[in-house]
Amino acid sequence: MSVQVPRKWRPTLGSIVFVVLATVMALPLVGLFFFRLYENQLVRQTEAELIAQSAVIAAAFAEEVERQPDPATLLGAAVPSDPARSSERYRPIEPVLDLAGDDILGRRPDPRPPSAPPEPALMDIGGRLGPILARTQVTTLAGFRLLDASGRVIAGREDIGLSLSHVSEVEEALLGRYSAVLRTRVSDEPPPPLYSLSRGTGIRIFVAMPVLVQDRVAGVVYASRTPSNVIKHIYGERGKFALAALAVIGATLAIGLLFWRTITRPINALARRAALVGRGPNEFVPLEHHGTREIATLSQSFVDMTARLKERSDYIETFAAHVSHEMKTPLTAIQGAAELLREPAGSANTMSASQRDRFIDNIIADTNRLTTMLHRLRDLARAENMEVGGSTLLMAVVARAKSAYPALEITVASRVERPIAISAENLLIVLSHLADNAACHGARHLHISADVDAGQLQLIVRDDGSGISEGNRDRVFEPFFTTRRESGGTGMGLEIVRAILRVHGGTIELLASDDGAAFRIGLPFA
Repeated sequence: MSVQVPRKWRPTLGSIVFVVLATVMALPLVGLFFFRLYENQLVRQTEAELIAQSAVIAAAFAEEVERQPDPATLLGAAVPSDPARSSERYRPIEPVLDLAGDDILGRRPDPRPPSAPPEPALMDIGGRLGPILARTQVTTLAGFRLLDASGRVIAGREDIGLSLSHVSEVEEALLGRYSAVLRTRVSDEPPPPLYSLSRGTGIRIFVAMPVLVQDRVAGVVYASRTPSNVIKHIYGERGKFALAALAVIGATLAIGLLFWRTITRPINALARRAALVGRGPNEFVPLEHHGTREIATLSQSFVDMTARLKERSDYIETFAAHVSHEMKTPLTAIQGAAELLREPAGSANTMSASQRDRFIDNIIADTNRLTTMLHRLRDLARAENMEVGGSTLLMAVVARAKSAYPALEITVASRVERPIAISAENLLIVLSHLADNAACHGARHLHISADVDAGQLQLIVRDDGSGISEGNRDRVFEPFFTTRRESGGTGMGLEIVRAILRVHGGTIELLASDDGAAFRIGLPFA
């Protein structure tokens, strides 16, 4: 009963390769959605730059306020001192914005008219620092505004004199606390299409840093800037990225074609040829293109397997012909004798008792011959299908052969003590058949020599019997060929020996010999 592969849906090799290549090809596009981490770093970097720039401007602003004749009149809310940090020389401000976690506020509220105009002294300070802010913006691309302690603009762009005290980040700074927020960016130009993939593209960072003089708020440096954006860079280099995408697609198609030509197509061709061989003893035609070394090895294995199957089929056909021929003769004799014994009474009465006994003896002899032949056929079937395994030493098996054939002097000349890849029982069967053949042909001495050749154990088994005639040398391994048919020989002994050696990876051949018979046996080491 043949084993059937369970039928269920399985993906083809081509579909798996397609999915893998499509996934690899899509990885660069999927990677665009992971740019937020990189953009968050850009936001932090931009905030850090604004902190540094605002700190310099705040220091200049504070210096200007301290130079005034009565700076206390220009100061605002008092800032509680922190005893834990009062002794520290450095008080760095770290970036706090997080593109992934912070809310993005709406556009910055428009400035409002103040309840009272800024102090003239502060307007003078703003007038002196305004050109510095403008020149700084040319290089840093950041927008700066200086606010007094009430949130009124004293330096910047067109908002001078107006109030920003109602803006949330400015409110925090007027209380002496640093504040930074993300707001929606307002631009006169439409964003490129790829901007929709980025959350950080349409935002602007606003930083409000308090200016402290005598532990009171003297004003606020209000700075803003749009962070750098990786998508904008990609859009600017869209031509190069298009070429890169085409290169990725081309490489993917080339890999798919290479995989199809070197793996998928040869495997499908092997499957078709194997199916043809399975329908009958067809010759396996090698592939024109094997693709890879492994597939070429697999193809060669199919060729060898097909050759062995055809050889096996031819062997079974020839063996069946020999069996039918060998069984036909005794069966014909038994049938003839039985028919003579079944003759009518008048005819049978003419057969003497000795003749009747001779016919009965012939029937029994032919029956015994058939029984012996069937036993040999069973032994041959076992030899060809025996389990391969185990190992043994030559000398241990020879000792058992000596005990089994005490009338035959068995000697060994061997320097090999390595175990060979055959069980002791199977090697004993091989040596027993050779010893039995030697004894039946008048041998009194059996000599075994062992050596190593080509990584195998080589045994020369030589006897001093009557030997094999030149005319019979080519037929000694032919099934059912025997010169001892009258004494009960079946001609299956050497075939059983060859079958046992074949399943163990061994060989046997007849050697030329002037005295007796000589065989060479090759067996692999364990």
